[in-house]
Amino acid sequence: MEKVRIGVIGTGGMGSGHCNIIPQIEEAQLTAICDIAPEAMQPIAEKYGVPTFAKSEALLDSGLVDAVIIATPHYFHPPIAIEAFRRGIHVISEKPIAVTVSAADAMLAAARESGCKFSVMYQMRSANTWRTVRRLVEEGCLGEIYRTSLVMGWYRSQAYYDSGGWRATWAGEGGGVLINQAPHFLDLYAWLGGLPTRLTGHTRTRMHDIEVEDEAFATLEYANGAHGYLYASTTEAPGHEMLELCGDEGKIVVHGSSVRLWRVKPSIRTHSRENTSMWASPTAEEVPVEITPGGGHHADITRNFCRAILYGEPQLSPGEEGIWAVELINGIILSSHTQQTVEIPVDRAAYDRLIAQLQQSSKAKTQVRETRETDPHYVRS
Repeated sequence: MEKVRIGVIGTGGMGSGHCNIIPQIEEAQLTAICDIAPEAMQPIAEKYGVPTFAKSEALLDSGLVDAVIIATPHYFHPPIAIEAFRRGIHVISEKPIAVTVSAADAMLAAARESGCKFSVMYQMRSANTWRTVRRLVEEGCLGEIYRTSLVMGWYRSQAYYDSGGWRATWAGEGGGVLINQAPHFLDLYAWLGGLPTRLTGHTRTRMHDIEVEDEAFATLEYANGAHGYLYASTTEAPGHEMLELCGDEGKIVVHGSSVRLWRVKPSIRTHSRENTSMWASPTAEEVPVEITPGGGHHADITRNFCRAILYGEPQLSPGEEGIWAVELINGIILSSHTQQTVEIPVDRAAYDRLIAQLQQSSKAKTQVRETRETDPHYVRS
């Protein structure tokens, strides 16, 4: 195999972006597309000369693909992926990999049984900024982490939510800001700071005419006694993104594209225990962090995925780690609706009951202006 033949399932905003990126990747070839809306596929089919399919099973059975990128609404990610794995077809899933942790479990089990490669489209992991932060954490420059925080304030207009009947509904999307905009940062948060053991979450709909949350916040508790706080919304302008990791021997603050690192000497615990001066503090010296610009593109994940298939290259964003964000999403929503602290891993049965209730209460939208348009800020080659 010289190139990985890729089919794209779902050619809306994200899917059409992937179709335009694949031909730019040396290790990949776009060979088929699938969507329930023929008009969504026609321009892509004409541009790249690829066959179209109305049903994912037909594409999977066509013999035209070695792998698929799943870019459908969230609920369809697991069943399509499971059918692909059963046929020995490799999978990239758009984020999040599933709406519920139980569906993610089934997806991961199918991937393991098949032996196929499974990646999740967390392209921010490939950015040199975040790879540098990950390296610093792995090298232990912070010592034991005692506090984490994540703030992600974004903006989405009502027109955005009105662009599809499935958007911002429990039946169509399974959540709001947590499941749509926040997964990239929730993934980075868990990738760098680990998963908490329990959390207390709150969600609300503050500004938009939608039935799911446009604002969410939670306090976290970790196994080592550390605490954390996270906030996510689509009600804030200008946008704000900040992640902090505070440890006994150092601190990292990532604010937008800026990374600041402090080394603490001696460690906070050592200084507190051994110093004899009432007003003394440990020395906190800022250390320059050199980061080469680059990365953070969807093509980086797709190229790495193809090279994992062709050459066994380690995956930047393996599918089994895609469940981390789903644990946080489900945990915060479950905690908010039950008004109780939730243990991580999330109780699968409890969340399945809750999402079933929310789906039953979900109502069809009365105001929809169907629009399929790729976000120009986030689909880049």
